Amino acid sequence: MKACLCKSYGPPSSLVIADVPDPVPAAGEVLVRVRACALNFFDTLIIQGKYQYKPDMPFSPSAEFAGVVEAVGDDVGGFSSGDRVMGYMRWGAARELVAVPEGGLVPLPDGVDFEMAAGLTVTYGTTLHAYRDRAGLKAGETVAVLGASGGVGQAAVEIGAIMGAKVIACASSQDKLDFARSLGAQMTVDYSSQPLKETLKDLTGGKGVDVVYDPVGGDLSEQALRATAWEGRFLVVGFAAGEIPKIPLNLLLLKGCDVRGVFWGEAVARDPDGHRRNMTQLLDWVVAGKLRPHVHAVYPLEEITTALTEIAARRVRGKVIVTP
Repeated sequence: MKACLCKSYGPPSSLVIADVPDPVPAAGEVLVRVRACALNFFDTLIIQGKYQYKPDMPFSPSAEFAGVVEAVGDDVGGFSSGDRVMGYMRWGAARELVAVPEGGLVPLPDGVDFEMAAGLTVTYGTTLHAYRDRAGLKAGETVAVLGASGGVGQAAVEIGAIMGAKVIACASSQDKLDFARSLGAQMTVDYSSQPLKETLKDLTGGKGVDVVYDPVGGDLSEQALRATAWEGRFLVVGFAAGEIPKIPLNLLLLKGCDVRGVFWGEAVARDPDGHRRNMTQLLDWVVAGKLRPHVHAVYPLEEITTALTEIAARRVRGKVIVTP
């Protein structure tokens, strides 16, 4: 089978496409032919050795995929050959076949195509976990989404709107904010030209926002935290800006607010049943037409270097899909 391999840390141009032996499913594993896999910003980091996980070489990028079951190992009872599935595996999906534990898969309804399903797990799974499990988001509350036009930001805008929240999209240019409005954002902040804290306060009549969704970090985090409402919830999702902020703890005391970490990958491992419930909810929304993730572009496996370069340069809006 063909696979994209990272043999040494470096930029996307250092990746190679090679033939490797087909995997054989062990007990408890399912062999899936990958029809589509998705790339995320962290894939640009993991191939450089800058991510929290450092796989043994050689490895393939991509953590989420959709495809068809080819075979199952011993002790697998939930899937059989021919089943349509979607799944998550931290890394390794950018190849034609993957062998994954049964618990990492979710049945895929016939009405959801592989390319859309491939991009649902990480960013949308992270966001639903953040809103539902960590923030306890309620309809009518106000959410400020930082980095609102990126992959995870897009998901936060869309799911926030579906859950009945008033979504304030925050991004660095007007065209990015226009894109966020097309996804369901009701209000916007251009933090390249507007002060984030003051503008969020103005948009909420001085009350502040109930929930901040922050995948960016850097200088924006403290500004957004200062714009939270009494008993607000600040969700730490990531640090795309590259800088991990240091937050003055007196802000939490004065606002009676919470800072809550969103470590989705660990939550999947610790609460697989909760993860499957969230995935089922996402698929139900897709089938019902409430959620339709925006796909920026679809690349063949041979062009994965181009795809990752586009992500690293922050030129994408929505999901980037690769078809092995």
